[in-house]
Amino acid sequence: MIANPAPSPTAARQWFLARSDLDALIQALRKSGRTVIGPTVRDGAIVNDEIASASDLPSGIRDEQAAGRYRLADRSDERVFGYTVGPTPWKRFTFPPNLEISTAHMSGGFGFEEPHIVVPELAFLGVRACEIAALAMQDRVFLGSPFTDEDFRARRKAALIVAVQCTTSSSTCFCSSMGTGPEVRSGYDILLTEIDDGFVVQAGSPVGAAIVAQVPTRRPTHAETGAAVDVVEAVRTQIGEPLPIAGIDQRLQHQLDNPRWALVGERCVECGNCTMSCPTCFCTAVTERSDMEGKSSVTERMWDSCFDVNFAKVAGGDFRARPRDRYRQWLTHKFSTWMDQFGSFGCVGCGRCITWCPVRIDVREELLAIAPIIQPIERPVAVEPVAASPGDFSIARLASVREETDDTTTLSLTDLDPAFLAGRPGQFVMVALPAFPAVPISISRFHATGIDLTIRAVGATSTALVNLHPGAKVGVRGPLGTFWPIEDAYGRHAVVVAGGVGLSPLHGLVEALVANRDRFESVSLYYGSRTPEDQLFRDDLVAWSAGKAIDVAVTVDRAGPEWKGRVGVVTTLFDMMACDCSRITAFVVGPERMMQASVQSLISKGVPPERIYVSMERHMECGIGLCGHCQTGPYFVCKDGPVFSLSELGDLYVREGI
Repeated sequence: MIANPAPSPTAARQWFLARSDLDALIQALRKSGRTVIGPTVRDGAIVNDEIASASDLPSGIRDEQAAGRYRLADRSDERVFGYTVGPTPWKRFTFPPNLEISTAHMSGGFGFEEPHIVVPELAFLGVRACEIAALAMQDRVFLGSPFTDEDFRARRKAALIVAVQCTTSSSTCFCSSMGTGPEVRSGYDILLTEIDDGFVVQAGSPVGAAIVAQVPTRRPTHAETGAAVDVVEAVRTQIGEPLPIAGIDQRLQHQLDNPRWALVGERCVECGNCTMSCPTCFCTAVTERSDMEGKSSVTERMWDSCFDVNFAKVAGGDFRARPRDRYRQWLTHKFSTWMDQFGSFGCVGCGRCITWCPVRIDVREELLAIAPIIQPIERPVAVEPVAASPGDFSIARLASVREETDDTTTLSLTDLDPAFLAGRPGQFVMVALPAFPAVPISISRFHATGIDLTIRAVGATSTALVNLHPGAKVGVRGPLGTFWPIEDAYGRHAVVVAGGVGLSPLHGLVEALVANRDRFESVSLYYGSRTPEDQLFRDDLVAWSAGKAIDVAVTVDRAGPEWKGRVGVVTTLFDMMACDCSRITAFVVGPERMMQASVQSLISKGVPPERIYVSMERHMECGIGLCGHCQTGPYFVCKDGPVFSLSELGDLYVREGI
């Protein structure tokens, strides 16, 4: 019967049943008119089948389970329930593998008839916590909607549940992760906890209490009740929580195109063992049997599997033609869409699908690989800038000068206030010399003792700066502005698009992407310059290309015969994108026309605008939002930018004169 929730163990009355008197319980169940279904050894496995006495039980036997492995072995004691779960789920008796559901006839009239429901009175002996949870899940499937399965209802109502606490576990168990065990808390009529000399017994329903009353019991000692609690707690500790289940339903839905589906699909032999041994799977098919004249027929329902090659056949073909599609359907149903349909996961963590998979696919490993837990993203906060007033500057010393191109030079500054070292890629500094106006310069690199500024000589101040020698001093204010939101690319494809000197504000970002490569599905750099001689950071480009952490593609607008690489604008490199563009986070810097063309091309490929970030260049004299020169619509680029997402800018980004 579908039992009422049991009272807590501390409130429920408890009895002690000696192991030698267990047969008395079985006989009491039989005398109540019930056929007893319990664990017994057959064909080298512990299966649930009809038993007549305690001698049919697997006394002194344990099971050894692992991925693709099941063996029986002798125990060193005479415990009866000293195993975990066998290959036969209890749904075999509440939801039979084959069932006649209808008859039809055309002789003597035309009609269809449902069979009269006659179900046996059964007592299930040895039901574990995960299996009780599985029965409850099937209750929601078959009885929890306006359309119900009356045969299932009758069989569930006729079944008396004698539950058993788990006192051992296998390496395949993960009920603690699913919240279904190992403790039995409800859903039983009688509960047994096996300890050294017998069983601590609790009743969970009046019918269960009436059965226990017919059995020779006594009050348990404090030591016995304590031992019953300890043995279950020890199993919980042994199992642990190997699967981080919180949020996995949503994580799976974001991984429908994960390449791991193809890998597991290559291993899967589509035998259906996982679905047939699963205690919650409920898919069925129907067959028709008719007489020779076709005037009468019987419709029979049978278990089916989403791994079967005919499961997804329609008139136009098979909409899950590949093994990877079938495995994805099964796994996402169990751990994601089942939640949408029935309000819970479709898995109880019994581990049968792991044990009985002939190619040893472990569902826990696949879930961790496909939908790993996402650690909360700690978003950095910009540090307070140094010298945060228009006329104030901190003093830095020029440590080294490195020529990048004919008109672009990298200055390494040191002896800086520590706040500068705490800046983030994408930020900039205001740099000043006596007798020259301050200019904004992007920070191209952060290192242990200072920062690098890569400067193109286009005006009086920038020309004076690139002509300095090591040891010279400069005034700096910063770090200023917003920075690249690298955290928004975690778990995605990170794409960096640079044009000309635009690689300078992206250089620190690329280094951060390479240093944290394991956080991204892929990292790509697309870089275009006017000529080969105009390329910045050539040594870094060579090093990045030689490594495997990042894919680097470069092009030039024009070149002589000595250039063997690509020629064309940077957007021509986008044809190399082989990933799902909807999962790209892009970072774009370069001349404004180049950025607009790149952004339009990325959007046309399916990159979401909110995942495209640009760094804007505007005239900035103060760098702190007080001079008004850099106003763009509602923003001051120096303090609200320079890094913006395209969704922030909206049509400001393509509108002339803003």
